Amino acid sequence: MTSQPDEGAPPPEPGRAEVRHAAVALRSMGQPNSVASEFDFWNDRYEGLRLFSELLGTFFLVLVAVGGGMVSARFGGNAVPYGAKVVAPALMVAAIILFMGTVSGAHLNPAVSVAFAARGDFPWKRVPAYIAAQFVGAALATLVLWAFLGKQGSAGLTLPGTGISTTAAMLWEMVLTAGLVSVILGTASGAQQIGPLAAIGVGSYIALAGLWASPVSGASMNPARSLGPALVKGDWTSWWAYLAGPVAGAVIAVGIAYVLRGRGGGRSGVSAAQGTVGVDWHLGSRPRP
Repeated sequence: MTSQPDEGAPPPEPGRAEVRHAAVALRSMGQPNSVASEFDFWNDRYEGLRLFSELLGTFFLVLVAVGGGMVSARFGGNAVPYGAKVVAPALMVAAIILFMGTVSGAHLNPAVSVAFAARGDFPWKRVPAYIAAQFVGAALATLVLWAFLGKQGSAGLTLPGTGISTTAAMLWEMVLTAGLVSVILGTASGAQQIGPLAAIGVGSYIALAGLWASPVSGASMNPARSLGPALVKGDWTSWWAYLAGPVAGAVIAVGIAYVLRGRGGGRSGVSAAQGTVGVDWHLGSRPRP
């Protein structure tokens, strides 16, 4: 006796192969690119460009964040004022979001990549390569600074403040990162991560957090910024605080986003997390209006 299919059961969801075939079929039927490009988020041909964007953006971020301390160590404690050391990385992040957020989403931070994936706005399969690119960019920036300025003691490392334990620094980084990632996910919910509003919001938060919290933990909020220099220098003092703290903070921020806005995975959040290259615009072509 053979069983009959349940007429009320929903049809099975199409697999990736079926999606690709559907995309080809749509293009062959002359459907507009606004329809056909819906499938381009699964197209890996731009992945190298996205990874280069993450590497370059993290390179510039760490060049500024680490460079302030190294320049001061080389030329005297006040060569770069305290306020400038804190604000310069924030301005750099804002600039990077503006000039290449559309390419890769401008994560620049492993905690942000994890948060976007946990939120459902970014594929988990792409997270390891993004994180690797971010760490490479951070390490290269440290090497460039060493080549220009020489090794300046512990300058470049993120360390707990005087009298602050590693555990306290970890908790501090967790709270600060929860706020930072909440700002990022909040602006991304309106597709603003690729626009000026995200640049202003994220840059402002980094600057404000650093101005009052930097003496406690360094206000890194970014494992690549902290562990990249540690990897190059070979000094792993308190390293786990700057890995566990930001990652835990990112997970907390995902929970906050769920409470405030429900589930992720919407079109605007996906566009913000992944960038729009290959979707809203293609290399050598103008963006769609």
